[in-house]
Amino acid sequence: MKRPQAQVAVLQAADAQEDRRIDDVAAEADLKPEAATRAAFELEADGLVSVSEETLEHYELTDEGDRYVRESLPEQDLYEAAIDAGAADGPVQMGQVIGASGLEGGAVDIALSNYARKAYGSIDSGEITANQDADPGSDPEMLALEAVADRRVDDADTDALDQLERRGLLDVREETVRSVQLTDDGVTALMEGVEAAETVDQLTPEMLTSGEWEDVAFTEYNVEADAEDVSHGKEHILRQTANRVKDTLVGMGFSEMEGPHADAQFWINDCLFMPQDHPARTHWDQFALAEPEEIGHLPPDLVERVRSAHKEGVGPDGEGYHSPWTEDIARGMDLRGHTTSLSMRYLSGHQVGELDPPERYFSVEKVYRNDTLDPTHLLEFFQIEGWVMAEELSVRDLMGTFTEFYEQFGITDLEFKPHYNPYTEPSFELFGTHPETGEVVEVGNSGIFRDEVLTPLGVDCDVMAWGLSLERLLMLMYGFEDIRDVHGTLCDLELLRETEVIR
Repeated sequence: MKRPQAQVAVLQAADAQEDRRIDDVAAEADLKPEAATRAAFELEADGLVSVSEETLEHYELTDEGDRYVRESLPEQDLYEAAIDAGAADGPVQMGQVIGASGLEGGAVDIALSNYARKAYGSIDSGEITANQDADPGSDPEMLALEAVADRRVDDADTDALDQLERRGLLDVREETVRSVQLTDDGVTALMEGVEAAETVDQLTPEMLTSGEWEDVAFTEYNVEADAEDVSHGKEHILRQTANRVKDTLVGMGFSEMEGPHADAQFWINDCLFMPQDHPARTHWDQFALAEPEEIGHLPPDLVERVRSAHKEGVGPDGEGYHSPWTEDIARGMDLRGHTTSLSMRYLSGHQVGELDPPERYFSVEKVYRNDTLDPTHLLEFFQIEGWVMAEELSVRDLMGTFTEFYEQFGITDLEFKPHYNPYTEPSFELFGTHPETGEVVEVGNSGIFRDEVLTPLGVDCDVMAWGLSLERLLMLMYGFEDIRDVHGTLCDLELLRETEVIR
């Protein structure tokens, strides 16, 4: 029997009594591992060897993980500081505890995002409590980090290892190990004698011109053999969905808005008829800028009309809030907590000039809020802002718009619940059902702008408006249960690589 040289070498190096790894066979046969693997599959196809494979996982600490093994996890530091501050007895100001913990920069976000998850305590409205029964010294993730550092991976909790990988504290490399073993037919072939055939694996111009190619035997190729997986860059699934949302809204007749991420409180809150002493306007919910502290210019006439709406109200029955209102606060610069600041700029005519009904505008942009991190909340996220300016609009028009929009993404089970907003009346929230958990998830807020909003802006027709969450739309489309797996510093890269985009 004649076989290609590589196949003969693999046959001779393989064993009939036990599996031998391809790498060992390749070394003994003086072949490259890829050549030995190809030859093994070809021999398997002819029944001369059997090929088996297993997947091995190799764990290595990242630089951040190595630092935590030598020191401690940020959430452990936060817990110890909370205990020292008396948070086991009652709520303590979070800023005080963070300062005492010594945490800075990104370590603060990491500590906050894992503190409640591990039941170390709770974080709410800028205050922190500590669970006296928690035991950070037995933290499964710290124990798993130590096990990996000591090469004792088998001792580590598998769920803890998965969480450490999501946090970027472990690099996990999978290796597929193949082994070969002679079959009875392979043993028989060796006993009868196997000779190496002269084969050629590359066709050259010289062989073509001389005609030599007609007389040589070419090496067979197994096109079904496994190839190496190569991870490559691609557009993030969140950006893909954002672009699809934009295309959908443009197809529904909307135009896109643009505007600053950092803006005056005047545009973010005051134009929305949100009183200056409203809790949502405190530093616990918004991020204020230190530089610049205030905006350079606001239109004086509009400022006066907005001030009047807050103080005296609008129309013969308007009363306003009877609460303090100052232009100094209105000039303060914040990161926008919603993209409705863009809507105020456009509706006022300040951004693109006066608009005449009917008009439709939208934006899909980032907003920033000082929220507690959890599976559905991040400090920054994308808001789908939109509004329609027209005569005689109703809630039915608003609900119909949402039904048409969400149907484009396969979501047909929307629910609506009445809600209160300072700037819309009537108002309602939108909910959808999570495809995996069955839980009802809030996806947005909406309503028809009040006269106290529209009259100062110079708008004398109806405007229905909404703010929807892009990330929660993504959760309903793909079944993601924790938005941190998709977006942010703890995202699951393997999940992002493997998720098939829904068109």
